[in-house]
Amino acid sequence: MAKIVFLPHHSVCPEGAVIEANSGETICSAALRNGIEIEHACEMACACTTCHVYVREGFEHLEPADDLEEDLLDKAWGVDPDSRLSCQVTLADEDLVVEIPKYTLNMVSERH
Repeated sequence: MAKIVFLPHHSVCPEGAVIEANSGETICSAALRNGIEIEHACEMACACTTCHVYVREGFEHLEPADDLEEDLLDKAWGVDPDSRLSCQVTLADEDLVVEIPKYTLNMVSERH
């Protein structure tokens, strides 16, 4: 079981959070299961970029992104070398530190 530390985000988790994630689970699934409402407009089908996150620690332990994820990341807001789509990162037993970007390219939110 891995631990994911979410850095504070102004609206998603203002205080930050530390959660436990199961091996084989994605960052997005683990976050949602623990009440961290990461946007995921395509319902985790790797068809958008709304679940974009930065993996600030533990990135080197992740499987590399496939071509589809890389192509989508090219369209995400504020991409940096630590960027991944949280719906595509399958966890092993390594702990991660994750930052949720301030913005996404999702122009319509279902929650408003």
